Amino acid sequence: MGWRSPMGILLPRAVWAWTPDSQPSTVVPVYPPNLSQEHWWGWCPRDQSPHSSVFSLVPSQEGPAPSRLSQWSQITSQSWKGPWLSCTGEHHLRIVDSRLADDGDYECQAGRSKESPGIVSHTALLSVLVPPKTPVFKEYEANSTVTWVAGVEYTVTCSAWDAKPAAEISFSKSGSPLPDVSHQVHSGSSEKLSSTIAVLRVTPQSLDNGKCLVCAATNEAVSAAVVAGFTMNILFPPQPPTIEGYKRPEIKAGETLKLICISLSGNPLATLQWLKNGNVISTSWETEDASSASRSLLTLSIKPEDNGAQLRCEAMNQVSPLPLVASVTLRVVFLPTEVSILGSSSTPENKQISLSCSTTPSNPPVQLRWWLGWRELTTTEVTVTEAAHGGTVTVSNLTHMARREENGLPLTCEAFNEVVLFTRSTSLPLSVKYPPQKVWIEAPPPDSRFRAGTKVRLTCFASGGNPAPRLVWIKDTKSLKEGTQVASGKIVSKELILTTSPSDNLAIYRCNASNDGKSPALTAQTRLRIQFPPIDVKIMTMAKEVRRGQTLTLTCVTGSSNPFATLAWFKDAEKLKGVDLGQKPAEFGGLSTSGKVTLVVSSSDNGQRVTCQAYSSILAEAVNTFYKLNILYPPEFSSEQPAVAQGVEHGAVELPLHVSANPPKLNCSWSFRGKVLRPEGSPRHHLRAGGSLAIWNLSRADMGQYRARCQNPEGQNETHLHLDVHYAPSIRSLGDPVYVDLGATAELVCVANANPISEGMFQWTWLGAEERSLEELELEPEASGAVGRLRIRGARQAQAGLYECRVDNGLPPPARGSARLIVRFKPEIEKGMGLGKVAMPGDGSSPATLLCRAQGVPSVQFSWAKNGVALHPDNPRYTERTWHEGAWHGSTLTIANVSAMHDYATFTCRASNALGTDKLDIQLLSTSPPDPPTGLKVVSVTHNSATLEWIPGFDGGLPQRFRIRYRWPGAPSALYMDVFPAKTSAFTLTGLSPATPYSIGVSAHNTLGESAQGPSVTVTTAELPLEELPVVEPEAPKTEAPSLPPALIGGLSALGALLLLSNAALLACLLRRRQAWAGVREETKERRKPSAGNDYNSGEAVNPAARQTLLDSYSERSASSGGSSRGTWPGYLPSREHRPQLLPHPERAEGETDASTTDPFAVPDSGFPARGPGPSVPHEYEDMMEPGVYEELGALHLRAPAPLYPGALPCQDHVGTYPWRGWSLADSEDPLRIYDQVADTPPPAADEGLPFELRGELV
Repeated sequence: MGWRSPMGILLPRAVWAWTPDSQPSTVVPVYPPNLSQEHWWGWCPRDQSPHSSVFSLVPSQEGPAPSRLSQWSQITSQSWKGPWLSCTGEHHLRIVDSRLADDGDYECQAGRSKESPGIVSHTALLSVLVPPKTPVFKEYEANSTVTWVAGVEYTVTCSAWDAKPAAEISFSKSGSPLPDVSHQVHSGSSEKLSSTIAVLRVTPQSLDNGKCLVCAATNEAVSAAVVAGFTMNILFPPQPPTIEGYKRPEIKAGETLKLICISLSGNPLATLQWLKNGNVISTSWETEDASSASRSLLTLSIKPEDNGAQLRCEAMNQVSPLPLVASVTLRVVFLPTEVSILGSSSTPENKQISLSCSTTPSNPPVQLRWWLGWRELTTTEVTVTEAAHGGTVTVSNLTHMARREENGLPLTCEAFNEVVLFTRSTSLPLSVKYPPQKVWIEAPPPDSRFRAGTKVRLTCFASGGNPAPRLVWIKDTKSLKEGTQVASGKIVSKELILTTSPSDNLAIYRCNASNDGKSPALTAQTRLRIQFPPIDVKIMTMAKEVRRGQTLTLTCVTGSSNPFATLAWFKDAEKLKGVDLGQKPAEFGGLSTSGKVTLVVSSSDNGQRVTCQAYSSILAEAVNTFYKLNILYPPEFSSEQPAVAQGVEHGAVELPLHVSANPPKLNCSWSFRGKVLRPEGSPRHHLRAGGSLAIWNLSRADMGQYRARCQNPEGQNETHLHLDVHYAPSIRSLGDPVYVDLGATAELVCVANANPISEGMFQWTWLGAEERSLEELELEPEASGAVGRLRIRGARQAQAGLYECRVDNGLPPPARGSARLIVRFKPEIEKGMGLGKVAMPGDGSSPATLLCRAQGVPSVQFSWAKNGVALHPDNPRYTERTWHEGAWHGSTLTIANVSAMHDYATFTCRASNALGTDKLDIQLLSTSPPDPPTGLKVVSVTHNSATLEWIPGFDGGLPQRFRIRYRWPGAPSALYMDVFPAKTSAFTLTGLSPATPYSIGVSAHNTLGESAQGPSVTVTTAELPLEELPVVEPEAPKTEAPSLPPALIGGLSALGALLLLSNAALLACLLRRRQAWAGVREETKERRKPSAGNDYNSGEAVNPAARQTLLDSYSERSASSGGSSRGTWPGYLPSREHRPQLLPHPERAEGETDASTTDPFAVPDSGFPARGPGPSVPHEYEDMMEPGVYEELGALHLRAPAPLYPGALPCQDHVGTYPWRGWSLADSEDPLRIYDQVADTPPPAADEGLPFELRGELV
């Protein structure tokens, strides 16, 4: 016996002992409850040898220890090596964790003592038991599922290894032992162990499915068998299926049948499918593992063809040898789905009608019966025949005599079955045909006439008849489809709306009424009368080709017309005279008219239309047709063919060709100067469509006569065309220069080369410095063809100069050429007031220059003489210089260190050329007061101003000033106005009163005195304009003298002097700069023209003021100035010189010294006091040209102050400040008036010849 150790091995545990009485006791097996506290005692039976004794395990009992030494030993080749016990009593051997090696014989040995000898116990046998290992299957895996088929024998081999003693193996199935097991024992892995192999033969059944087959191994070492097993999965076929749901023996078509097929058991569960008449109709099913059943639901919509169908359910699985089947056969009840009548229900009256009524298949069969209205017809014959799917078809044939009164009654066939309570019927109306009863037409009266194109309404009516009669309109023999038939009760109508045409004339319109009956159609008819113009008009001729000059006869034939038409002939708008050929009958009951016309044709008739007009006077309508004339003729050139073509040089031109011919295809060629032009490949000549010739890059060589020749199959013709090439003008010759004596006649001839030569293409222009027209120069331009002339009659010096001939014929560029006209005349010395005198101090310290200027052609030679004696050219005191400028020539004689004793004399200047001589006497005198001005005149007058001009006299050798004296009636004294600038000879006196007469005079002054008063002029100012108000109304002159307080006069004088002193220093600085600027201009003038000491105003139309260089500060802003010079000089002032706050003042004029222009207000050489620092009147300037070159200008003028009336203070025109862009006296204080009683000229001072800034006192 043994127990399972903690290591899982059954090991023996034993202690062997002897009892005290050495008697064996009963062997009792005991299993230790606790391995660590186990003590087992053993004793051997007395009657057995120790070698054969068997020990059993008993619990140990503690007793007194023996008094002798003892030990246990195993009978082996060596003795036990256990400890010796010295005590007496029972001694036990305990083996812990026994092993297979512990298996064997044991004995207990006791050594001798004092009382007894040593003893040896009987042999004890220890047998160690080893339990078997877990059984192992050979074919299968333990704890798996093994699939077997029921009824098939299988072998199962189970082995139990290494057991002691050998294991016993058994098989069981769900606790039930299985027989038919064979065993084999083999040695184990060691000599003391054994292995057992058992083989089982088993045939499983369906009930074994899911059960466990167990292999159990057991021996003495185990209390419970060691087992291993597997689960059996037994495959077996299912049970035959059953069908549920088909309970009634019959089922109606249209119902839904639901059948369930159930198959129980089977492993695996059965697969189900439904078949209908052997055809699979469903393969869906479901399984229930709980009930081990397979189910399949089949849903059918029953149809008649399902009658007799077999529904089969098949069940099988993978071990089924054949499908298991359950089936049902359907019996379907179906009724006829349709009842139909064959045959026509329409028949003529009193005729038999035969109809057949049949049903679709039915189960069970049905019966048929006929009804006419509510009356059953019995003249029938019924047959029943089998049909598909087990059904039957019932057929009933009817024969009936139709009467008119039965028309429209329903004819019904009824199918019924009283057993299944079924009835179904079909009907159709009985149509008994009979003809219509009456037909008539509503139409216009027979004598009515209609014009073609008129709409006419015809209506046909019919009554009675079955079916309703069909109305048909027939025109003559042709059926018409127009119109729509309308039924109203038993009357039908059909309306025909006609748009009449010629074919309707006398046509018979018939209406037929008929139906399907065999009776002939009823008919009614009417006839129309239509008036219409000719249907058509045709023109015919017998001629195939017509050439110009031939005779052509055209015949016109009209189509039918009612009434007949008359013919007229036209060629374009020209009416022709034709011949009437009469009328003849034509279609539609009308007449045809014929006529002819004869023409002698020409080429101009080609393409024209000859019209034949057929006119109906009753209808007032005409029908026309035309015949287009095709006249064959050779080329002809149009009257529009130009004889001349024009082109421009270097341009392109097209020589047009207006030619016609028939046939129109032409072959044209061009030739020039006898040479045929070939445009093919030519870069300049190109032939255009129509035969025109294009020429590119024209030149003058292309000008000339061109010939164009054209031909066609009818002949040829030619024409000529002149090409005129236009080109820009050029001047071939122009005589230059042309000489003419003064007063003679001359011509400037300009010969041009141009095309075209147009009238007025010559234009002559004088190229002098001034613009002058030919009328002003009194020249006569003439032109004759390509020659232009400018005729000069009575040649004058003013006509000499350079003339331009400009030739312009409209083609650019114009040609230009110039020629100079030189007028030859004897010398003419420039003479005039002031030119015959030269004044110079004779103190021997200053030179004098005498100027002599003359005009003359050819060149003028000068010579000088003194008191009639020619001057010797080698005299060093006399220097002569000559210059020439065009027709002007000049000579200056400079006398060094003029002496009153030797040089005050008459010098004669003689100018001579080949045509004559002229002379001028010039007196060299001492300085003196100036001569009075002459030639005072009024240039213009306004309501408040007057512009004056005069001729200055000799200035006495010193700079002179001018003063204007003016007075009006009733004034207590005359008023004076100093002219500024000083040397101007024109002035505008302002501030006058409207409609007032004034007496005005002018005088001259220099430092030596005043000239005599020149002649006076009287002027009356104009009336005041309506839009202006008077500044000051003139007062009536008083007889009393003016009563100004003396204190007031003195205060005004002191105020003027103070203002003058305050501005003198500022003005002096500015004037020095101006003098430097003026010096530059003076040098420029000297280079252009020699200066002369006697350069005074002469009789020439040259304004001396134009040579002055003036301050430009306000040159463009003086348009509104009160006292101003005439004209406008746009001035120039460098920015560094611009001082707008300074007043304008004159600069040094040519010939003046610095001392003469120092102060703009005080005149140092005149003896007049300065006018003070009050505002001076600005002046205007002329347009400036090149330095030293000025155009002639009208006299400059300044504005005069307003009059001062007796008893009044000097007044202002307006109170205000200086405007920036120019100012006038109207915006400032009036200048100081000087009256007669205070106007005496003071005596010359000792330093009056000095400059102003060097004088010792202020004058």
